[in-house]
Amino acid sequence: MTTLTLKEVPTVPLEAECLSPDMIAPLRRDEIAALPVFLGKRQRRLDDFFTIEDDGSDELGIRGDTGRVKWIGRGMTCGKLTIAGNAGMHLGAYMRGGAIEVRGNTSDWVGAEMTGGLIHIHGDAGGQVGAAYRGSLSGMKGGVILVEGGAGMEIGMRMRRGIIAVKGPVRDFAGLQMKGGTLFLLGGAELRTGASMIRGTIVCLKPIALLPTFSYGCIYNPTFLHLYARSLLERGFSIPHQPSAGGYRRYSGDSAVPGKGEILLWQPFGSQRDS
Repeated sequence: MTTLTLKEVPTVPLEAECLSPDMIAPLRRDEIAALPVFLGKRQRRLDDFFTIEDDGSDELGIRGDTGRVKWIGRGMTCGKLTIAGNAGMHLGAYMRGGAIEVRGNTSDWVGAEMTGGLIHIHGDAGGQVGAAYRGSLSGMKGGVILVEGGAGMEIGMRMRRGIIAVKGPVRDFAGLQMKGGTLFLLGGAELRTGASMIRGTIVCLKPIALLPTFSYGCIYNPTFLHLYARSLLERGFSIPHQPSAGGYRRYSGDSAVPGKGEILLWQPFGSQRDS
């Protein structure tokens, strides 16, 4: 494993697209040290900010609070990237493969417009997780994003495929303008969940206030959730799916678009809404 240790937190955001196994794996230690990064508008060397151990490897470890370091893992296609600390904006943006693990919190735009790979965040995430950049028609088109804590606004905005699962609460506009994929909200959400969604599925385990443009259909246990539950449980995310425990109330919408998306709200047996 190649290990990079942050010397000190930069005073302004540091753009470091080179922090990816794709870039570092084929290089010697001295070549890694000379990789370009940008502090504001000034180009600097990577070793101005990081202590570098060993030659390049497809396993890259980063130590320190990189909350002000942007674009880590941008466009990566293979290997594993582990961050022991916080991570800055655009982590794993345009990612196509490999795995990123963050043992801390992250800022906005995690996995923005990614098409493959796995991002696992053990803390909280910012807003726009797996979302489309401003002016872009589609967000993430594949891959998996797992967040152990909570997340900010507009997660899954315009996502087309893939899975996002968040254990903690998320803020407004989760699943905004969704076009596909599956969004799991284990800790609930604030307002306007699924606003203007066209297709896709939002699964929520906590009661939430739905927009009036979503229509109730039935209560049932979707077969596809059994498969998702089995896969997510291997990574520590538990999704109820046994008929003996309860069912999911299905709402379709957003009819204001009009859309054909669905929101599934978990209803355990014995709750007041049983019918």
